[in-house]
Amino acid sequence: MGSLAADHVADFVLEDLRRYSVDLRYTVFQTQGSVPTSTVIISEATGSRTILHAYRNLPDVSAKDFEKVDLNRFKWIHIEGRNASEQVKMLQRIEQHNARQPAEQRIRVSVEIEKPREELFQLFGYGEVVFVSKDVARHLGFGSAEEALRGLYSRVRKGATLVCAWAEQGADALGPDGQLLHSDAVSPPRVVDTLGAGDTFNASVIFSLSQGKSMLEALRFGCKVAGKKCGVHGFDGIV
Repeated sequence: MGSLAADHVADFVLEDLRRYSVDLRYTVFQTQGSVPTSTVIISEATGSRTILHAYRNLPDVSAKDFEKVDLNRFKWIHIEGRNASEQVKMLQRIEQHNARQPAEQRIRVSVEIEKPREELFQLFGYGEVVFVSKDVARHLGFGSAEEALRGLYSRVRKGATLVCAWAEQGADALGPDGQLLHSDAVSPPRVVDTLGAGDTFNASVIFSLSQGKSMLEALRFGCKVAGKKCGVHGFDGIV
């Protein structure tokens, strides 16, 4: 569920999403703004990237938009931190829905705090799985994933698990039992394209957990798929 504007860039996005059979029923078409575009320059030598952004005036999905979502259709909802004040309302709606459901029918919820913006930090208190990025961790003064998890765990809700990926250092998770879990990174033979590796990691962890795997298994799967993604252009063939 995301925002688009009616223009040729949106046509490109929609065609690509349809090619992968993505359900577009909850796409929000805004009446103002343009679809943002990003030009990505990738280093052949290292696989590192420089991104040039343009047209960043498209409104985000609102809580009112989210009211149209039939929550009975979902078993897991993931929210990437953007307009956090609106997203808190979305998360509260999910909580109210879950309160009326038997345990086996409740929606599992995860959130990601990727950008070092103060407004996003209120999202730490929502979701059973919280992904915090290396950028946010370093912004808050932490020098490793373990430091970040131990320093930030008090911000998550009771019973939640906090996850932090740290590029070539792998990824760690800390849950309510206080046990730190770690997976080493899985490096490809050659780094080709790191764009989207973080999203790939998050999606792989969520998929693994939704299949009943343990958090450690999910971390390892996330690192494995994200590593494979870094070795190819785009996303075709990574699973």
